[in-house]
Amino acid sequence: MLDLVKKIFGKKERSGQIAHDRLKVVLIHDRANVSPEVMDNLKNDIIMVISNYMDINQKDMDISLENDDNSVALVANIPVNRMKHDAGKK
Repeated sequence: MLDLVKKIFGKKERSGQIAHDRLKVVLIHDRANVSPEVMDNLKNDIIMVISNYMDINQKDMDISLENDDNSVALVANIPVNRMKHDAGKK
Protein backbone atom coordinates (compact mmCIF):
# COMPACT_ATOMS: atom_id res chain seq x y z
CA MET A 1 0.00 0.00 0.00
CA LEU A 2 2.79 2.41 0.92
CA ASP A 3 4.54 1.66 -2.38
CA LEU A 4 1.39 2.62 -4.26
CA VAL A 5 1.15 5.94 -2.40
CA LYS A 6 4.82 6.67 -3.13
CA LYS A 7 4.30 5.98 -6.83
CA ILE A 8 1.20 8.16 -7.00
CA PHE A 9 2.91 11.14 -5.37
CA GLY A 10 6.08 10.76 -7.41
CA LYS A 11 8.55 9.74 -4.73
CA LYS A 12 11.55 8.33 -6.56
CA GLU A 13 13.09 5.10 -5.42
CA ARG A 14 16.83 4.91 -4.99
CA SER A 15 18.70 2.98 -7.66
CA GLY A 16 20.05 0.58 -5.02
CA GLN A 17 16.52 -0.26 -3.91
CA ILE A 18 15.42 -0.78 -7.51
CA ALA A 19 18.37 -3.12 -8.13
CA HIS A 20 17.59 -4.96 -4.90
CA ASP A 21 13.95 -5.42 -5.90
CA ARG A 22 14.90 -6.67 -9.36
CA LEU A 23 17.39 -9.15 -7.91
CA LYS A 24 14.76 -10.35 -5.46
CA VAL A 25 12.28 -10.99 -8.26
CA VAL A 26 14.85 -12.86 -10.33
CA LEU A 27 15.92 -15.00 -7.39
CA ILE A 28 12.41 -15.85 -6.35
CA HIS A 29 11.49 -16.64 -9.95
CA ASP A 30 14.37 -19.04 -10.37
CA ARG A 31 13.87 -20.57 -6.90
CA ALA A 32 17.60 -21.13 -6.53
CA ASN A 33 17.82 -23.10 -9.75
CA VAL A 34 20.75 -20.99 -11.00
CA SER A 35 23.48 -22.07 -13.37
CA PRO A 36 27.11 -21.99 -12.22
CA GLU A 37 27.79 -19.28 -14.82
CA VAL A 38 25.16 -17.00 -13.31
CA MET A 39 26.54 -17.59 -9.81
CA ASP A 40 30.05 -16.76 -11.03
CA ASN A 41 28.79 -13.55 -12.66
CA LEU A 42 26.92 -12.62 -9.50
CA LYS A 43 30.00 -13.26 -7.36
CA ASN A 44 32.17 -11.15 -9.70
CA ASP A 45 29.67 -8.28 -9.63
CA ILE A 46 29.53 -8.36 -5.83
CA ILE A 47 33.34 -8.36 -5.64
CA MET A 48 33.50 -5.38 -7.99
CA VAL A 49 31.03 -3.30 -5.96
CA ILE A 50 32.31 -4.19 -2.50
CA SER A 51 35.93 -3.64 -3.55
CA ASN A 52 35.12 0.05 -4.04
CA TYR A 53 34.64 0.35 -0.27
CA MET A 54 36.82 -2.30 1.33
CA ASP A 55 39.62 -4.76 0.75
CA ILE A 56 38.21 -8.26 0.88
CA ASN A 57 39.62 -11.76 0.98
CA GLN A 58 38.25 -13.15 -2.29
CA LYS A 59 39.85 -16.57 -1.78
CA ASP A 60 37.81 -17.29 1.37
CA MET A 61 34.62 -15.65 0.10
CA ASP A 62 31.49 -17.79 -0.12
CA ILE A 63 28.25 -16.82 -1.86
CA SER A 64 25.26 -19.11 -2.13
CA LEU A 65 21.51 -19.18 -2.55
CA GLU A 66 19.34 -20.76 0.09
CA ASN A 67 15.63 -21.29 -0.18
CA ASP A 68 12.75 -22.43 1.93
CA ASP A 69 9.08 -22.81 1.05
CA ASN A 70 8.43 -19.07 0.75
CA SER A 71 11.61 -17.32 -0.31
CA VAL A 72 15.13 -17.41 -1.63
CA ALA A 73 18.03 -15.76 0.19
CA LEU A 74 21.40 -14.72 -1.15
CA VAL A 75 23.88 -15.61 1.58
CA ALA A 76 27.33 -14.06 1.42
CA ASN A 77 30.26 -14.66 3.73
CA ILE A 78 32.87 -12.10 2.68
CA PRO A 79 35.95 -11.71 4.88
CA VAL A 80 36.91 -8.02 5.08
CA ASN A 81 40.59 -7.18 5.45
CA ARG A 82 40.11 -3.43 5.92
CA MET A 83 37.89 -0.52 5.00
CA LYS A 84 39.15 1.90 2.37
CA HIS A 85 39.44 5.42 3.78
CA ASP A 86 38.83 7.05 0.42
CA ALA A 87 35.74 4.98 -0.39
CA GLY A 88 33.13 6.86 -2.34
CA LYS A 89 35.53 9.60 -3.47
CA LYS A 90 35.93 9.83 -7.19
